[in-house]
Amino acid sequence: MMQKMADLLYWKDTRTSGVVFTGLMVSLLCLLHFSIVSVAAHVALLLLCGTISLRVYRKVLQAVHRGDGANPFQAYLDVDLTLTPEQTERLSQQIASGVVSAATQLRHFFLVEDLVDSLKLALLFYILTFVGAIFNGLTLLILGVIGLFTVPLLYRQHQAQIDQYVGLVTNQLSHIKAKIRAKIPGTGALASAAAAVSGSKAKAE
Repeated sequence: MMQKMADLLYWKDTRTSGVVFTGLMVSLLCLLHFSIVSVAAHVALLLLCGTISLRVYRKVLQAVHRGDGANPFQAYLDVDLTLTPEQTERLSQQIASGVVSAATQLRHFFLVEDLVDSLKLALLFYILTFVGAIFNGLTLLILGVIGLFTVPLLYRQHQAQIDQYVGLVTNQLSHIKAKIRAKIPGTGALASAAAAVSGSKAKAE
């Protein structure tokens, strides 16, 4: 699944990526002017008109003895969509693992397990308040889709230069983070205590 997504974003199959990108952009641009119910209804109606027309066309060919009248979508209808107990259990475990991981991260940030991490998240939300004043959620979603289909391709084409600049920025952020930790009283002590507790637990296990 991840490989298919990567191929889609890297435009390995230009036709498929173009169709998906165009479909997403047209749908999102429609949502700028119409309600989501109206857009969903029109998309579903358009899809049904296409499939019904193709099905009727095959029946007409059968009537004039130029075809067998078989359902053109039979190959998709024959696909078995049922899940075995093992697949259901594995999917449930993945969902539960994702929920637990998300809850752990939220607890880490909002209950201030690490002061620096919580401050960084607060800064991020503070910046988002200004972003939200300029763009609405749908506009950000459109920009996100454009970024998904352009940034990976640009990165692959200019990977060396981008990695160099990212390395410089990462080093600068590391220095800033170290300075912040040094200036906030007790942060270093808390980090040392947490490391000591973790080490003790590891030895005990």
